Amino acid sequence: MHDIPRSLTAVNSDFWTECLRLCFSALLSSAVNRCSLSLLQNLTEEHLDTPSPLPTMADSMDIDDSLYSRQRYVLGDSAMQQMAQSSVFLSGMGALGVEIAKNIVLAGVKAVTLHDCKRCEVWDLGTNFFIREEDVHSQKKRVEAVHSRVAELNPYVQVSVATDVLDENTDLSFLKRYQCVVLTETKLSLQKQIDCFCHSQQPPIKFIGCDVFGICSRVFCDFGEAFEVSDPTGEEPKELFIQNISQGNPGVVTCMDSRAHGLQTGQSVCFKEINGMSELNGSTHQVTVLSPYSFAVGDTSSFQPYAHAGIFRLVMMPKIFTFAPLQLHTIMLALDAFLEQHARLPNIGCMQDAELLLKFTEEVSRTLKNKVSFELVRSVSCCARGCLSPLAAAVGGIASQEVLKALTGKFSPLQQWFYLDAIEVIQPLQSLPAEEFAPRGDRYDALRACIGESLCLKLHKFQVFMVGCGAIGCEMLKNMALMGVGLSRCSGEICITDPDLIEKSNLNRQFLFRPQHIRKPKSTTAAAASLEINPELQIDAHLNKLCPATEDMYSDAFFSRLNLVVTALDNVEARRYVDSRSVSNQKALLDSGTMGTKGHTEIIVPYLTESYNSHRDPPEEEIPFCTLKSFPAVIEHTIQWARDKFESAFSHKPSIYNMFWQSHSSAQEVLQVRIILHTMEGSFQVIKLLSRRPTQWNHCLALARLKFDKYFKKKALQLLHSFPLDTRLKDGSLKITKCVYLYQHIETDETVKKPDQLKMTVSSEEERQAISQLQEAIISSFVTPERLRMTPLFFEKDDDSNGHIDFIASASALRAHMYAIEAADRLQTKRIAGKIIPAIATSTAAVAGLVSLELIKVAGGYGFELFKNCFFNLAIPVMVLTETAPVKRTQIRDDISFSIWDRWTIFGHEDFTLSDFMNAVKVCCV
Repeated sequence: MHDIPRSLTAVNSDFWTECLRLCFSALLSSAVNRCSLSLLQNLTEEHLDTPSPLPTMADSMDIDDSLYSRQRYVLGDSAMQQMAQSSVFLSGMGALGVEIAKNIVLAGVKAVTLHDCKRCEVWDLGTNFFIREEDVHSQKKRVEAVHSRVAELNPYVQVSVATDVLDENTDLSFLKRYQCVVLTETKLSLQKQIDCFCHSQQPPIKFIGCDVFGICSRVFCDFGEAFEVSDPTGEEPKELFIQNISQGNPGVVTCMDSRAHGLQTGQSVCFKEINGMSELNGSTHQVTVLSPYSFAVGDTSSFQPYAHAGIFRLVMMPKIFTFAPLQLHTIMLALDAFLEQHARLPNIGCMQDAELLLKFTEEVSRTLKNKVSFELVRSVSCCARGCLSPLAAAVGGIASQEVLKALTGKFSPLQQWFYLDAIEVIQPLQSLPAEEFAPRGDRYDALRACIGESLCLKLHKFQVFMVGCGAIGCEMLKNMALMGVGLSRCSGEICITDPDLIEKSNLNRQFLFRPQHIRKPKSTTAAAASLEINPELQIDAHLNKLCPATEDMYSDAFFSRLNLVVTALDNVEARRYVDSRSVSNQKALLDSGTMGTKGHTEIIVPYLTESYNSHRDPPEEEIPFCTLKSFPAVIEHTIQWARDKFESAFSHKPSIYNMFWQSHSSAQEVLQVRIILHTMEGSFQVIKLLSRRPTQWNHCLALARLKFDKYFKKKALQLLHSFPLDTRLKDGSLKITKCVYLYQHIETDETVKKPDQLKMTVSSEEERQAISQLQEAIISSFVTPERLRMTPLFFEKDDDSNGHIDFIASASALRAHMYAIEAADRLQTKRIAGKIIPAIATSTAAVAGLVSLELIKVAGGYGFELFKNCFFNLAIPVMVLTETAPVKRTQIRDDISFSIWDRWTIFGHEDFTLSDFMNAVKVCCV
């Protein structure tokens, strides 16, 4: 049974709603656990002063759901616990290294050792978001500068530093205490040496090498010769209903309602809840796909005939991946050779170094039988020493996910190389003079080496409006701060708006926030944190929602001064509204989103691409009302039913109650009207609530007990009376395919009666009785100003102390038991009831980095063919870059066409007639 909380007054609610919620939830939980209801019936008011304590985290292996809830839905508890026991060695605190450090510390590994030997330079201010100007002035070591800032991201992670030189003469035995080694800014020969050492250990130490050279990047993974992955895809296995199973060799399973099963030959499924051919229940079979709606499962000829019902579910089978030690690849390998020979990368814009790199490339090409163009080699050479921080962010997210895979065996790892470039960013810049890319001794030198001074200045002058300051918003602000987007000295600005406050669950992904920021506004806090990264920024932070109600503030005049709109939103409707405003004001829009390990970016450019509203996803299937009320089939149905009951009992009815008494000054006034008119709109339900309102703890228990009988016994009896179990539909299938039987298995005390003041008869004489009950309440002094007010409870999924999820989990579990549906655990119930979108910092960092690369192109006014949309799934892993969809034009006549971006502006006057308007349109069309 659930313990009763320490203090009922700790929750912002009145005695009635709080007690009813606690009692109902306790009753429901006790029924699931087969506890005696008499224990609850014996509780009295003295228990309010001597309650049982709330459960606390038992040990370090408990998962802090208030911090990790969104990530738990991505990785699962098993992977989370494996991470919490794993240590990582990370070398190199440059742009890429600090991104990886951020992501894996947010994810919650046990320990991270940060290694670096270099000291802070001005250059680092434009690539490392944890290095400050005072660190540069004091010549502090990079790893010491970032250590405390990385450590404060997650109190559960031990972060240490190492500053000893790591080279060919280092004794590598110290790496044996780590489960994963990640190297950045490390020359190839040393990477190969360390990889061979890690590969030879038993069990192997997982090795990841990654680099960013200007516009090019790579990731290499070696997880040993036999790396087992428990869940290769991360997709939630579907459950589908069975229409029929044939008796034969092989037996053929047909899906209900011609639903596609989505299976592949060789996969395995398990069966449950089959009536008739019960031999299949609980068994796992390999399938042979026959059609999109049917598959074979082996010999069923000796089984009982199939009767009805049944569900099958895909079984995720472990997969073994084999890795080889480090191998070699073309231009990046030529860069490695250049670095080995000259102890440096090619100088910025130096053609002699480009010639040398070409020679190294030709040597590698002869080995690999590969051809590479000189123009490509020259482009890579000229900016190899530079750094595009958005590219580092994207690769950092990808590499960090590989670290988590190495530690947990969750999701398919890279096999074994991954390359990502931003060649299209520098393609239009080839004709610029070398001086454009020369360093100027400021924080933007790394960026300038890649895109030139002119484009840097355009970014500094940019006017950006970002809607939303959540996970993607924080990453975008970090990227814009590193690139110097919207500087005050250049009259640039970043305007951000977000009405939300910071919650603890945000800290797992929204890295600009810390525990001391909880319950503070996201936008102003994120703005202050961004100014710490780059004090030159001009940021205007708002707390408003962008919607029709705020169009006076975010008017067309406001949009007219913008260069770009960025969305960092978590719902489709808000995106559609922002898109409509951007299109009507002819402004570019950068949209992105994530769900678990999946991410997408969409680039919308005036006159070049279609808009976000140009395409629509199919609407989500709504659960039919009759299914929710009487015929649930899957756990989602029972959870939604429980959520509806919560809203009705604790939010909707109290709100109606308050509205009624705000409109009517006293109970005496209501009584007089009822006596005269015998009716009053809304009064019956309110009087019912008033009459049933408890005054003592045992009254709450009795009322909750009666609710329990109503929902889980009487409703079942009523349903079976209306639809006996043998009732069939027109096609011959059973109306109720799942047995409604809970009421047969719960011992109930039929002698329990309502306390006198709770009695409420509903019959044809209800109007008269309502008058009588209100009279009794007034005479007995039951009606007081306090009793004419209730405090509605508004569903809050992230506060585990409020009991909201406990109520829904308990009610859902009981209803699932009624219909022989497998109940969901509390974590799954919270996800479904709260409509939580799974999220993890790795995919957020990757998607924000990719969007920020497109921001550079928008600032540069690039052509259509250079913009890229992206979809990725880090779990598989796969990344698909595509051209944006071209805008569609409607032809009016041979010489006139229009698109969503075109508009004709006609200026009228007081005497403007329809004829004048038509003539003005004709002029526009000429």
